[in-house]
Amino acid sequence: MGRLLEEESNNHNGSHPIDPLARLDINKGFTFTEVSSIRASRGKVISCDFSPDGKLLASGGHDKEVALWYTDTLEPKARIQEHSSLITDLRFSRRMSRFATSSFDKTVRVWDADNPSYSLHTLVGHCSMTMALDFHPNNEDLLCSCDSDSEIRYWSINNGSCLSVFKGGDSNVRFQPRHGKSLAAAAEDSVSILDVETQACLLTLQGHLRPVYSVCWDPSGEFLATVSEDSVKVWTLGSGSKGDCVYELSCSGNKFHSCVFHPRYPSVLVVACYQSLELWNVIENKTMTIQAHESLVSTLAASTLTGMIASASHDKFVKLWK
Repeated sequence: MGRLLEEESNNHNGSHPIDPLARLDINKGFTFTEVSSIRASRGKVISCDFSPDGKLLASGGHDKEVALWYTDTLEPKARIQEHSSLITDLRFSRRMSRFATSSFDKTVRVWDADNPSYSLHTLVGHCSMTMALDFHPNNEDLLCSCDSDSEIRYWSINNGSCLSVFKGGDSNVRFQPRHGKSLAAAAEDSVSILDVETQACLLTLQGHLRPVYSVCWDPSGEFLATVSEDSVKVWTLGSGSKGDCVYELSCSGNKFHSCVFHPRYPSVLVVACYQSLELWNVIENKTMTIQAHESLVSTLAASTLTGMIASASHDKFVKLWK
């Protein structure tokens, strides 16, 4: 458990460029406690995500299995293995009972969360390792994925066909929340903001000195956090924005790997590191370190409905925090 020190100052006058992240007054601090821990895998856990209602948590990684858990009891709902290589990413649809997985086996598989005994579709077309995927927030039929050769594919979920192919991301892709007009795609040390309909590059976010591992939108879709080993940057991408970097956290020896905006305290970014989580108050630029795992924390997920955060690690465990 920890308490963030000296949260947003009382004299904050509302003129800060990241105001939408400061709507919640947290100047009394907050607690951050490990709620539960699951040995989720026989190998390194690489990915996890909550269902939209927060009642299910899915995880996947080196053992090639998808594990589905009930978050209230931590009882397993299902364990299934269809991928022939490690699972790189896992995402739930925000609008229907579906989740999808990507894998080094070059495929994407779509699953029914209510009946996950077998995959509904196997999406084949990538010629190299599939690294990440995401569901469009509004278009129930649209899924995107990227591979290690920087190829992005749009897929129709209903019929399992590829809709379009273009270049832009080799490590992570995430649709802008709410309206889904933009797609953030990380490739090497930069992030492209692409128009979802035309695939045109609207902005290129540059400034990282090392490859970008992860990107994460805030729920409003106006800010994007990008993570490389040595830094975390927050960019403003609201209407008329030129993609300015408004906050930056440099690594002080604890390598960064992923991040998520806290579902209850929007001005706090939770950053996954080696063995620990970094709680970063972006307004005050103050951090607190929480010891979390025995190995690299590979990814984070957040549930806006329950306020829960999940951390997945190479130590084979998934932990829940609140």
